[in-house]
Amino acid sequence: MEPKLIAQTIAEALKTRFPEDVKGTREFRGQVSVIVRKDRIKEIMEYLHDTPQWCFSYLRDVCGVDYRGRKEPRFEIVYQLYSVSHQHAIRIRAEVPEEDPVIDSVVGVWDGANWLERECYDMFGIRFKGHPDLRRILMPEDWEGHPLRKDYPLKSDLGEKEWKDLKEVYDLAKENRAYEMRQDG
Repeated sequence: MEPKLIAQTIAEALKTRFPEDVKGTREFRGQVSVIVRKDRIKEIMEYLHDTPQWCFSYLRDVCGVDYRGRKEPRFEIVYQLYSVSHQHAIRIRAEVPEEDPVIDSVVGVWDGANWLERECYDMFGIRFKGHPDLRRILMPEDWEGHPLRKDYPLKSDLGEKEWKDLKEVYDLAKENRAYEMRQDG
């Protein structure tokens, strides 16, 4: 069966199983996304993981999206799922409001979600309830803000809000340029 048809079949099964939680489906360039409410994300993911005919054993990716000024709710968490045994894939998109950017963790379903959820937390400020170790993973612990949010400043003219050790890092990099190897033709 064609991948798009399989994904559409899975989307229909989700609508039947979770009628109040599936808000809709979207297709773009042959890929199917299922848009769900965040409230039962863990149950939806457990269903997709544990049901033998779907068997989504591999969580390819978890990422955040900021739709600031374009749609509400402002944020989405996007889960890319793959079934190794059946070789089919689907995308699940859970909407997360700006006022309460919290969604249940799926680390209990896929261990690999651990670092992916931490990255979403670090970059977008979306908290994952029940995560075993939710802390920054890319930015320093004392960093203020979330760099992938659309309202994050693009320039480093933050004055007092600038990361206090940044100047030190720049100065050290400038100092160490003397030790760089030159590659002449």
